[in-house]
Amino acid sequence: MTDTTDDIAEEISFQSFEDDCKLLGSLFNDVLQREVGSSFMEKIERIRILAQSALNLRLAGIEDTANLLEKQLTCEISKMPLEEALTLARAFTHSLNLMGIADTHHRMHKLIDVTQLSRSCDDIFTQLLQSGISSEELYKTVCKQEVEIVLTAHPTQINRRTLQYKHVRIANLLEYNSRSDIGHEDRETLIEDLVREITSVWQTDELRRQKPTPVDEARTGLNIVEQSLWKAVPHYLRRVSNSLKKFTGKPLPLTCTPIKFGSWMGGDRDGNPNVTAKVTKEVSLLSRWMAIDLYIREVDSLRFELSTDRCSDRFSRLAEDILEKESSEKDSDRGQSSFLNQQNSSLPTQLPDKAQHPSCIEDGDSQHPKFEINMTTDFVPPNLQKQNEEDSPKIDSKPNADDTHTAGLTSRGSFSSTSQLLFQRKLFAESKIGRASFQKLLEPPPLKRAGMAPYRIVLGDVKDKLVKTRKLLELLLEGLPCEYDPRVSYETSEQLLEPLLLCYESLQSSGAGVLADGKLADLIRRVSTFGMVLVKLDLRQESARHAEALDAITTYLDLGTYSEWDEEKKLDFLTKELKGKRPLVPPTIEVVPEVKEVLDTFRVAAEFGSESLGAYVISMASNASDVLAVELLQKDTRLAVTSEHGKPCPGGTLRVVPLFETVKDLRAAGSVMVGYSDSGKDAGRFTAAWELYKAQEDVVAACNEFGIKITLFHGRGGSIGRGGGPTYLAIQSQPPGSVMGSLRSTEQGEMVQAKFGIPQTAVRQLEIYTTAVLLATLKPPQPPREKKWRNLMEEISTISSQNYKGTVYENPEFISYFHEATPQAELGYLNIGSRPARRKSSTGIGHLRAIPWVFAWTQTRFVLPAWLGVGAGLRGVSEKGYADDIQEMYKEWPFFQSTIDLIEMVLAKADIPITKLYDEQLVSENRRGLGDMLRKELMTTEKYVLVITGREKLLESNKSLKKLIESRLPYLNAMNMLQVEVLKRLRRDKDNNKLRDALLITINGIAAGMRNTG
Repeated sequence: MTDTTDDIAEEISFQSFEDDCKLLGSLFNDVLQREVGSSFMEKIERIRILAQSALNLRLAGIEDTANLLEKQLTCEISKMPLEEALTLARAFTHSLNLMGIADTHHRMHKLIDVTQLSRSCDDIFTQLLQSGISSEELYKTVCKQEVEIVLTAHPTQINRRTLQYKHVRIANLLEYNSRSDIGHEDRETLIEDLVREITSVWQTDELRRQKPTPVDEARTGLNIVEQSLWKAVPHYLRRVSNSLKKFTGKPLPLTCTPIKFGSWMGGDRDGNPNVTAKVTKEVSLLSRWMAIDLYIREVDSLRFELSTDRCSDRFSRLAEDILEKESSEKDSDRGQSSFLNQQNSSLPTQLPDKAQHPSCIEDGDSQHPKFEINMTTDFVPPNLQKQNEEDSPKIDSKPNADDTHTAGLTSRGSFSSTSQLLFQRKLFAESKIGRASFQKLLEPPPLKRAGMAPYRIVLGDVKDKLVKTRKLLELLLEGLPCEYDPRVSYETSEQLLEPLLLCYESLQSSGAGVLADGKLADLIRRVSTFGMVLVKLDLRQESARHAEALDAITTYLDLGTYSEWDEEKKLDFLTKELKGKRPLVPPTIEVVPEVKEVLDTFRVAAEFGSESLGAYVISMASNASDVLAVELLQKDTRLAVTSEHGKPCPGGTLRVVPLFETVKDLRAAGSVMVGYSDSGKDAGRFTAAWELYKAQEDVVAACNEFGIKITLFHGRGGSIGRGGGPTYLAIQSQPPGSVMGSLRSTEQGEMVQAKFGIPQTAVRQLEIYTTAVLLATLKPPQPPREKKWRNLMEEISTISSQNYKGTVYENPEFISYFHEATPQAELGYLNIGSRPARRKSSTGIGHLRAIPWVFAWTQTRFVLPAWLGVGAGLRGVSEKGYADDIQEMYKEWPFFQSTIDLIEMVLAKADIPITKLYDEQLVSENRRGLGDMLRKELMTTEKYVLVITGREKLLESNKSLKKLIESRLPYLNAMNMLQVEVLKRLRRDKDNNKLRDALLITINGIAAGMRNTG
């Protein structure tokens, strides 16, 4: 987990946390003793003690002695052979990870007593009712709430998935160990299991040896859904429902889902050439396949539970109808089998003359009629499809597996001879040998009478359709032809919900409500939340790529070059074409591969539609034409696909969401997705926060004027420098009216695992989203009390931005200093994401992505992107006599308070002596003055933050978080010193792979200690 998710830091019991740290530390030392030997263990312990002693002296204010100990520590590390440095880096990295696991466990443990949790449903419902909100208004607002959490594959998750799972298992063992009812023997077994897990962690390679593909990233996200969110969602909804019933007398409606999930994994192609139309199609199909597979498991479990024969008359008739249909299908199958056998037995043993000739040729007077049967490939297993291709005569041309146009199409293979038919039946029969008997062992015999177990009959029919749906998806994933039949498979969640709701109604009406409200209710809630796709996939592309596609189209049509037109001409053209009923893009058009990829993506969007896909996000948007361009390309492609397939495209068009990321674009924003990363890198964190606040106010005002309901989409990162922070605090600090019962927000990289990787923490995070949005809707945060506050914010922002830009963009030495003082250039070796670190090949800051920009400064403990310029702005207004005013702003304005509090947390993680060590060892002497200047700015920022908050020391009001940070510092400080030494050696010997591994392990360790990356 990361400190930026710390909505409940005060709930940690430090005594038990420290006990677990000691237990894991002791077991890890035993493992290390076996693995590396006692002599090296003594070195590890000596370095830890030196680091702890230096830290204690510094915290006590004895700076000179602390400096001496740190110099001794640095000297000892510099003399270490490479192998020892590598082992030390691994040991301290795992120590920091084990401390993080103990932290995670205690957050989980404290979630057991829900009634005592702050910001829980019970807590917030009580507050709202006491403030005068009626129970009816509370109920309606919760039921209408729409929150969508969008999981993204931003490259900030540094731990391998294998290690993440091992860490979760250790946390679960700690949870079991905290129970008071386990005996001595069980506890000994548990300790042995912990030792095995820790040993396995030590013996596992920490580093990814190859970059993940976009499909790998999507699979990781889907695993989070399967392993955690799938379990968490029913518990979360049950908690909301129970609280609603307690305070309003009515439970949450069964199909009501205050929270849903989206994804960018496999759909975010902005600056990532590895995300193609083919990838998007595969990921969408994979997501559907996993959803169906999970539903099959749940239905199986439910069939076992619902053995009762009590049911309504309507339900009984439904079960009878299913049995009757199955019986008629069996009779039909027997009839067809008899017909085929008769045909086979009537074949003569010796063929007459010319019987081998086709009956259609003139001299072919064969007395035997031609025998034809059309068979779909639906009933042929995929493995036999391939065998058939190799061994049998070719029947029809097979579609290209890479073709992105096969989804939803119908294709039948036609067998023109009895020999081909018999060959196909032989293959199919061989594939079934032994399977039918084995299946009978796994499942009970089919029921003959509906009254015996009607729910099992109906759910059996549901399972059959789900299995056939899964087979259909497998064929599509393999690029094989197939056809959708609504009578035997499911396409929409409404189709799946129908029989489940009938089961629920029947049980309730038959006096078995307690059964209805168990696993069946959980399954209905899962279907309502996850639908048929688990997470709807957003598509994201840069606005310039759409302009390039339209350039190609208008040039081909001799209309000129679209991108050279002014905004008015673009809007006239787009509006006219949107009103037209004919496709704009000719089927004969030939375009360059980059443009073809854009058009292919719109084709996938048309073929899958809004049933499988979410929003189309336009990054770097700046004009209305950017939105209309996407609308036109969508409309045009849907017309073409409808014409080609002879039937309407599924679902509707994707909603278009422009993403304004730079400060310039934010100032011209309309209905938007707001991006925190690039705006922060563009003008500094403080200015970006204020411009985002104002942009949201403008959007809300415009929508209110025209009576439009708006949902703002927040593209937040994990770190403070990229818009991160505690969920509750972030939502509560939004402008009034911007959170009116709806919210869309990204969760990126390591934050996905941190917030949703374990079911218990996932339930808590979902609850916090719900209560924060509810409170912001019914009791919106206060706006600036007076115009003077807005004027002061403008002045702070202006000074802050000028200071930030003057350093980052206008100082000619800054780029060189940045490359020397941080491991930015080496971060690419981490293999943590599929996309490049830069949008374009340039060494400037402008084209560097925000993640490596923040990541690099976090590693050196400067965390510069989160605070640079803030101190100058606060000092500027304070020196003009407005110190009292900004103190009042901090006390009374939630937005300003949260902005300052987040900066305070970042400052608590910064470390001036460590940043100085990087400069002394890695930076050219003529540039070290820039580092000294930045350290003065850091101290200025800290000084004025303390003046505003009225505190003497950083994090004085959050002692739990402060203690958590300090507990990690002995290992973290030593890791920074080791990283400096490894960087120094690597820059002299760039091809040394062991040095590179050592550096990457220190990056892992520092990320674990800082609890965030980029």
